[in-house]
Amino acid sequence: MEKECIIVLSGGMDSTTLLYDYKDEIAIALTFDYGSNHNAREIECARIHCERLGIEHIVIPLDFMHKYFHSSLLDGADAIPEGHYADDNMRSTVVPFRNGIMLAVACGMAESRGLKKVLIANHSGDHAVYPDCRAAFIDAMSEAMQAGTYDRISILAPYTGKDKTFIAARGAELGVDFSLTYSCYKGRERHCGRCGTCVERREAFRIAGIPDHTLYEE
Repeated sequence: MEKECIIVLSGGMDSTTLLYDYKDEIAIALTFDYGSNHNAREIECARIHCERLGIEHIVIPLDFMHKYFHSSLLDGADAIPEGHYADDNMRSTVVPFRNGIMLAVACGMAESRGLKKVLIANHSGDHAVYPDCRAAFIDAMSEAMQAGTYDRISILAPYTGKDKTFIAARGAELGVDFSLTYSCYKGRERHCGRCGTCVERREAFRIAGIPDHTLYEE
């Protein structure tokens, strides 16, 4: 099978599951260093999985986002709110147009390398808080990318209508080592267990009936 995809790979459980799901079609994995609290932990996880699968891994710096954008995700561990994604305070973790910027860079890289599709692991659990994870945005961005490239690069986002529990189950089926993925927005050595992404991660493993080997602070 010809490899025609490039993936936006954070190193979290969603994009890592997608990496394994489409490993036979992925030529390049892009991880973006934009200065988030948990970037360093995520990048290391992404590197490990790409090495295991023999997929080229490129880390692209986006320093300007940390310098000029406002988000609690860029302001240190103490700025991260605790609770469920359904809570209003979770909006502070939005990094403005993050996926749009990353998809645009991935699109340019795809056309430069002769690839046809950009993979992204947004899912339904993101929809309440993150507008650039919703189906309407992904569809519009894909249309813009096709219009703006000679090769009509498009987005492939197979988890858009799926939830985190599905991703946990799919990853387990694919043999993903979730202990080598990182989610916590605080970026410490252990997951805090209390921020929105930690709560969602714990819930997904519990509902899917999969052992959770994540190291939590509590």
